[in-house]
Amino acid sequence: MTGEGATGGPGTGGPSANARPLRILVVCTGNSARSILGEALFRHLAGDRVDVRSAGTEPKGVNPLTLRVLEEAGVSTAGLRSEAVTAYLDQPWDWVVTVCDDARDTCPYVPGARARVHWSLADPASVTGTEAVCLDAFRAIMGELDTRIRRFLAETGAVPGLDPAEVE
Repeated sequence: MTGEGATGGPGTGGPSANARPLRILVVCTGNSARSILGEALFRHLAGDRVDVRSAGTEPKGVNPLTLRVLEEAGVSTAGLRSEAVTAYLDQPWDWVVTVCDDARDTCPYVPGARARVHWSLADPASVTGTEAVCLDAFRAIMGELDTRIRRFLAETGAVPGLDPAEVE
């Protein structure tokens, strides 16, 4: 699996047409930007082939710029909210994806997870400057997540026909 520190895993054979969706939990510290972007992009790219949620080790609420860049890209923001990772610890997950180093370090174990992968991404919410500078930071992280998620979906077979070699 592509990413720093991919461990375990249900294999690369993705779900068949009748299989249950791949359950994915995306975790960061604040659950305000990176993990929310990840949740929305997983859902946008894979539809009902995934059951995805996001959570934070210290949730801070959804950053308005997160919603803005998703809406600009035509990605649904319906149902997105900032939640604590503790709300999901008792549930079974195929994958836990940590998108920041702090979350990887403070939440190293989710009991119901079959596998995990870590993507070390900068926090766009920590960027200061003009609105344009901040929006550029959010757009850049969304672009990086889009590439990583496409590759992840291709490699796991969650989206049939998506070739990992064609993902940048």
